[in-house]
Amino acid sequence: MNLLKKYLIAAMLAIFSFSGSYSAEAAIKIPAVYIALGDSLAAGQTPDSKIDAGYTDLIAQELSRHQPVAFYTKQLAFPGFTTKDVLERVRSKEAKDVLASANIITISAGANDLLRLVQSDPKNGSLAFQQIQVDFALNEARINMETILEELKVKAPNADVYVMGYYFAYPHVRESQKEGTAKQLDRLNEILKRSSEQAGAQFVAVDKAFGDKAVDKVPNPADVHPNIFGYQAMANAFLNEYQKGWKVEKGELPKADPKSFEEIMQSQEGQGEAVEGTSSQPSDSMKEDYLALLEPIPYI
Repeated sequence: MNLLKKYLIAAMLAIFSFSGSYSAEAAIKIPAVYIALGDSLAAGQTPDSKIDAGYTDLIAQELSRHQPVAFYTKQLAFPGFTTKDVLERVRSKEAKDVLASANIITISAGANDLLRLVQSDPKNGSLAFQQIQVDFALNEARINMETILEELKVKAPNADVYVMGYYFAYPHVRESQKEGTAKQLDRLNEILKRSSEQAGAQFVAVDKAFGDKAVDKVPNPADVHPNIFGYQAMANAFLNEYQKGWKVEKGELPKADPKSFEEIMQSQEGQGEAVEGTSSQPSDSMKEDYLALLEPIPYI
């Protein structure tokens, strides 16, 4: 019996210890089997290039406050992933059993397709990009996201899929520099929303919770990743779609416990595989991708 099956059996038994009825709330999944897919936002990357609690962890935490949670993992998410990378991960042998058991899936994918083309100069507060390159990248992101969602219909037939939108990632730049890049991020969000609607998935908008001046949520001018308050806003945007009234309060935020990639690897080596059939260590190429994030670049 693998580890995932053990979690499911334990959670099914735990259901009977919960009082009240959830039958009227069709969106609630009992027990929840929550799988996070995507880029570094799904992985929980901090503004200083470490990994800590992100929006997916906060979602899992809040779910567990209200209902049985059989299983949660963000091991299929990785910093720097584009929509192409996420599609490959969905199709991977390692993801097969995990996705088959899922009933809640969140996806963060698309920003790296776009932001890798944005040249950010934190010292001068400027942004630049080539429109033709961006148009091509956004079209590729659309095609890949549509394919991802179609794949998930087959590989995760029991899952409600939530596609996370993106926020404006450059609140520190000069006001005159914001409009052009903000429009491209709006285009990306519109692509993600339309792809979600076509596939019967739910799009989760987060841009209004940030606005274009969210220096309190994206504190590092040389990095696009949010702090815990940004991740809190993202988690609450999801929860508002999943079950209105559920919310991660400020007093519920976990204490900071950032870890470098090397520390995570050492921890996993000591614990063994977190999910049977899923490697606890990334490939050398993935490690190189992560280590590259130690230098400030506009990747999510």
